[in-house]
Parts: sequence; C-alpha cells; structure tokens
Amino acid sequence: MGLSDCLEVIWPKAKVFLDSDNLGEKFLQRPYGRVDRPKLKRTLLERCVAAGVTFMPGKVDSVSHGSGVSTVKLQDSEASISGAMVLDATGHSRRLVQFDKKFDPGYQGAYGIIAEVESHPFELDTMLFMDWRDDHLASEPEIKARNDKLPTFLYAMPFSKTKVFLEETSLVARPAVDFPDLKQRLDARMKHLGIKVKSIEEEEYCLIPMGGVLPTHPQRVLGIGGTAGMVHPSTGFMVSRMLGVAPTIADAIVEQLSKPRDKAVDAGASGRPASEAEAAAMSAAVWRAAWPVERLRQRAFFTFGMDVLLKLNLQETRSFFNAFFSLSAFHWHGFLSARLGFMQLIAFGLSLFANSSNQARADLLVKGLPGLLGMLLELAPTMGDYYGVRKEQKAAAAAARTQPAAAPAPMSTR
Repeated sequence: MGLSDCLEVIWPKAKVFLDSDNLGEKFLQRPYGRVDRPKLKRTLLERCVAAGVTFMPGKVDSVSHGSGVSTVKLQDSEASISGAMVLDATGHSRRLVQFDKKFDPGYQGAYGIIAEVESHPFELDTMLFMDWRDDHLASEPEIKARNDKLPTFLYAMPFSKTKVFLEETSLVARPAVDFPDLKQRLDARMKHLGIKVKSIEEEEYCLIPMGGVLPTHPQRVLGIGGTAGMVHPSTGFMVSRMLGVAPTIADAIVEQLSKPRDKAVDAGASGRPASEAEAAAMSAAVWRAAWPVERLRQRAFFTFGMDVLLKLNLQETRSFFNAFFSLSAFHWHGFLSARLGFMQLIAFGLSLFANSSNQARADLLVKGLPGLLGMLLELAPTMGDYYGVRKEQKAAAAAARTQPAAAPAPMSTR
C-alpha cells in the first residue's frame, strides 16, 4: 500500500503463552508491526490535499435524498452540502447509515498503557501477542473467578529495556468487560511480573464493537470502515481491511459518476443521477463492490467464530488457541488477516476441529451449534437473492410480459 514508513516499530517475531503448564508457549514465525497513528493520519491527509480534496469543518446533523441528490445538513448551522453520493465514515457512531435489524455486537475491550518502567521481562525482538496465563491471580480469588469465566490476556510490545506497551484485553464479550476490571487485572499482572512503572506516557481505553448485523444493503448512503461492519468479527482487526477496500470503493464511485447520464440532464450536472431510481442503482453498485458475495460469506464465518469465542471460559479458550496455532501458517495467518476465501475457511474449520482435543471438540460442538445455525441464516441471502437480484429478474420478467411477443425484453442473467 506504500505505507510501510507508517509503521513505528516492527518485531521480527511474536509469541503466545497459553498457560504455565503443559500447553506452555507457542512461537509465531511472523513479524508484527505497530502503526504510527499520527504519521498514518498525516500521510493520508497529505494525499487528500495533493489530490484536491476539499475539507469542510462541521458536524453532520442529518441527510436527506430527493430527485437523485443527497443533502447533508450540518449542526448549529443553516449550511448544507449536496452531492450525488454520501459516504459515511463515522465509525461505530453510525450517524447516517440505516439498519433494518437490531445492532447487537460483541465487544473487544482493553485497557493499556505506554510506560517508562524500571525493567520488564520481555525480549526486545518479540511481540507478546497473547498471554493467557493466570498465575498472577493466585492471591486474588475474586478476580480469578471473574477471569475463569470471562478470560482476558496480556498484549505487550517492548520498545526498549525500560519502555513498554502493556494492555489487558478481553477478546470478545457481551456485555463488555468494564475498564476498572481490566485495569485491576493489569495491575495484578504487572505486580506479579515485577514491573514497576515510573511514568505513564499514554493511557488507552479501547472498546471495539465486533460482528453484529451489517447495515441495510443496499441503501442510498454508502459506508466504509466500522460504520459498514468491516471490523473482523473474531479479532477486532480493521485497519488493513479498510485501507485495502478503500481503492475498490473509490473506483466503484468513480465508475458510477463517469457513466453517461440521461441526455435530458443539464450538461453542467455531469455525473449527477437524473432520478432517485438512478441514484439508488448507483449506490447499490458501490455497495456490491464493498461487499461482494464472497466477502459476505467470509464475514458470516467470522461471526460464527465470534459466537463460539463468546461462550468459552479460560480453559476452553486455551484449548481453542492451542489448536488454532497448531494449524498451518497459511490457515491461521489467513484467518487473522481475513485473506481466506469462504471454501478455504471451511477447510480451516475442519482442520481446527481435527487438531482439537476430544474435550475441545465436544465444547465446539455444543457451543458452536447456535452460531452455526446463525451463520447458515446469514448465508441464505448470498445464495442468489442479494442486492435485489431476484427482484430485478422478476421486474424484467414482468416488463417482458407487457411487450409484444415478437420483441420480449431481455431478462437479467446475473
């Protein structure tokens, strides 16, 4: 993507601690990078300026559509902005996109700090991806009981011998593990590891909605990122997925605005749809580019994975990840990075089941069945009736019946 200089630090390898006993630790032969957020933002804004993007400060109040034009009204102002298309990038505030079902996601919660410390026990060339050990809670029975039921892990990035990022993370829960609880668990862990904080450079409170229903597809307002459900439902990752799909959405918008319009439209309004029906068709085409059927099926599988993770206690979570990181690098890399296609994900699921212990298999069968049924329901619209394909076919068929028999209107073959 030409953004490698926006990585602040790269660790050549990573590892996972499952427990202090038989499962032990697993080394992940894969580099891990921390994004320099201010630099990434600055780089993207500079590209926008170079491309002639106009920025207008203000908060959005509402959006309305009519005659093929979308109008955004700003708060505390009589001003409004009109255009052929509106794209909502407001994250999980979901200010403009519409939902036709209740949005009920799982939540990844984390409390973290970047701190100057006297010392820490982490290798400088290794990122600690997950640490599920709970030895630090041996003298904290109340916290241990909570952790047994709703487990959290340590995520650590050593920058130097005296500077480190430490984060206590709940992978997914519904409702979310609250921040005071996460902070209490992190404090207990640091005490056990002998980490004494000298100063805190940055404090992080992170809450990421994961999974849940997608916005109504299609609709006049376009979406990208969190507002369009692009967070990985099983991991909470989004940045690479969003950056990867941005050019696809941009190309789809350009393609739609570049199509010849009705000749009755004023030449000065080139690219503007001539009617609401045409505008709706343009938006539907962009939604199709953002969420092709393969991506919808992939997301359904990831949501199934999230539903399973929601039900696992600490011991079951350890068993799950013991099997997960025993898979081929192709499978677990591909799952985390959302690079596996749907059939590859099916193979991933079968491999995961085969690599699991007998007890873990039983847990997956019992706790995975509701999620499996949910996945099948979510997959149903992708079997030929998505984005109104069948409606288009029916409409074309109805139009054909009104034409003379010698010249029937062609039906859609999509």
